This record gives sequence, C-alpha cells and structure tokens, in this order.
Amino acid sequence: MLLPTSGDIWARLIQTWDRIVMEISADHVVAAALILVAAEAVRRLISTALLRRIRRWSGHPTNPHSDAIIAALTPPVRFIPIVLAFFIISELITDNSQIAAILSKINRSLVVLTIFWSLFRLVVKSHLIIHGGVKIFTEAMISWAVRVAKILIVALGSAAILEIWGIKVGAILAGLGLFGVAVALGAQDLFKNLIAGIFIMVEQRFQNGDWILADGVVEGFVENIGLRTTKVRRFDKAPVYVPNSQLADNAVTNYSQMTYRRISWIVGLEYRTSIDQLRRIRDDIENRILTNNDFAHPPEVPTFVRVDKFNDSSIDLLVYCFTRTTDWGEWLKIKESLSFAIKDIVERAGSGFAFPSRSLYVEAMPVGTELFPLQKPVVASTANTGSQTATT
Repeated sequence: MLLPTSGDIWARLIQTWDRIVMEISADHVVAAALILVAAEAVRRLISTALLRRIRRWSGHPTNPHSDAIIAALTPPVRFIPIVLAFFIISELITDNSQIAAILSKINRSLVVLTIFWSLFRLVVKSHLIIHGGVKIFTEAMISWAVRVAKILIVALGSAAILEIWGIKVGAILAGLGLFGVAVALGAQDLFKNLIAGIFIMVEQRFQNGDWILADGVVEGFVENIGLRTTKVRRFDKAPVYVPNSQLADNAVTNYSQMTYRRISWIVGLEYRTSIDQLRRIRDDIENRILTNNDFAHPPEVPTFVRVDKFNDSSIDLLVYCFTRTTDWGEWLKIKESLSFAIKDIVERAGSGFAFPSRSLYVEAMPVGTELFPLQKPVVASTANTGSQTATT
C-alpha cells in the first residue's frame, strides 16, 4: 500500500476546503484576510485625514460646535476603511454567485449602518449645538427630542437593513399595529403621561433645577423631566417620581421663576401706643425698607407699611415688601435683619409688642360666696406682748 505524498495531501485539503467553504479558494480567503488586516492597520491614518479635512471645511477650527460634530463623527469615519475593505473583497470573490450576493448584501448593510450610526452620534451631540444656538428650547425639550430622534434613527436603520436581507418590514409593522391597538387599550395612562410630558415641555412650566410646588402632590427641585414621569427631589433629599399627568392637571407653583420674593407681616402693637408713636414706628420701618438695596422699591413692586386694623389685643401694623433676591437662604437673612430692625424701632419709640390677653370684671358676688385670698396671710409677731396679728 502506497502512502500519500505531500502533494496528494495538499490537493485533498484544497478539495475539502472548496467543498466546505462554498467553493471559495484558499487564495481568496487569504487575500480577504490580508485586506481586512491592512484596513485595520491604516484606518486610523485614513480617518484622521478625513476628519482633518472635515474640520477644514467647517471654517472654524476652534468652534465648539465643530468640535462636537468632529467628536460625534470620529467612530463612524474610522469604520469607513473596513467598509471599503469589504467592497474590495466582494470585487475579488466573483466566482460563486451565491457568495457574491451575500457579500453585496453585507456591503449595503455596512453602508446603511455607517450612515445611521453617524446620524445617531450627531443626534447625541446635537443638544450642545441646539441649546447654545436657539434659546427658545429648554434643556428638557432638547433632551426629550434627542431621545425620540435616537429611537427613530435606530428603528429606521434596523428597517433598512432588514429590507436589504429580504425581510419585509411592512408585515412586521402590520402585526405590531394590531398588537399596539391591544396595548393602547390597556395603556391609556401611559399615553396620557406621554402627552402630558410634551405639553409640560412645550409650555415651559418648569425646567430642570426649578423649585416647584404641586398642590397635594410634591414640593422640591426638578431633576429630570422624562417621557412618562418627572423626577423631583424633595427637601429631605428623597426622590419622587411623579406621573406627568398629575403635574399637567394640577396647579404648579414655580418658585424659581419669581422676579422678587415677598415679605408680608402683621406686627401687633400694644393699645397703649400713642398716635405719635404709631406714626414714628410706621415711618422708621418704611424708611428702613426704602433705603436698603436688599429690597425692591416702588414702582417696581408695591411696598406698604400701614396701620391695618384694631385687633382684639393689638393694633395691627401691616408690613408688605419684596426682596430683590429669590434665593431662600439670602431671603431668610434679609428677613431676619428686618425683624431685628423692627424690634429696635418699636422699643426706641417707647412702645411694645402685644400678646393675646383677657380681662375679667366682676360687678357683684353672690351672697354667701366664700373668698380665698390670692396670697397666704403674713403673720406679724409682737415681742413685748407675745401676740400675733394676721395680715393679708
């Protein structure tokens, strides 16, 4: 029995390869591998040259918007040499029509992937450009639009690739439509919150970082306005996830959009305060407010220091003014300083602050009523006689 020679072994290996790998010659496989290795080796160099040309076309080498675009396009541009390598490989392998058709679909899929990948990256970076150039869009609106655009780009890109491979997207969409009708019937609250979130952002009721109060719902700082819920951080640092429909249907007070912050006090003065003392206290408090730059002055805002009414136990003085700052901490400091000043003004005028009191007058006592003194009797002793006298 003759042993096979090395030439026979090699010939059998080639036949086996051709039979297993769909009649692709080993030379073509080696050439394809070398093309991919070469593309990987030079893709950074080629992408750097393309990005430098794009930056030069923009005309603003130091523009932050151009930098954002370049940063977004860098990964897709670096993938272009790999796409070109597959095109070269498809031109090289033309012996088998089946393999050529598969390579053609791969080429088209890679082109679609590169295009939609670039769009996806541009959308991610677009919030920097939009927020810096167009002031009418809030941060929440831009964030929401970016999320929707990303979902649409992924859906369209996936549909395009599926169409390339012969998978009919129309039938899938029809099935999803029927499924969507069934889901919509059971997810009315979800769509209600989505629509409410759109109205919140379009109407610009509040933005991220605003201090809001929703009656009966929550009070705190807005951290994120989502598609379905809004995240609000309460003052005790606990996060609250509020459905957007509750913020759209209820009254919401946005304290962060105040132009000024109000101080409204009722100062109760004693009834023994004379008219001259009242006038002096009123004028000194009003002068303290109108001469201090911490307060906003008329005609910007109304400012009142007036005797308001005669209460049960006090003469009420209304102090109504606005501070220029809306920051809560600064507002508390200004309010504290004003309270010290009012106390000093009242005391210097010789008056005082009233407090609730009640007097009881008895005209006559019923016959036989036993009276008890409010104080214990004081016993006085006489040293000479030894007698004792009780006094009250």
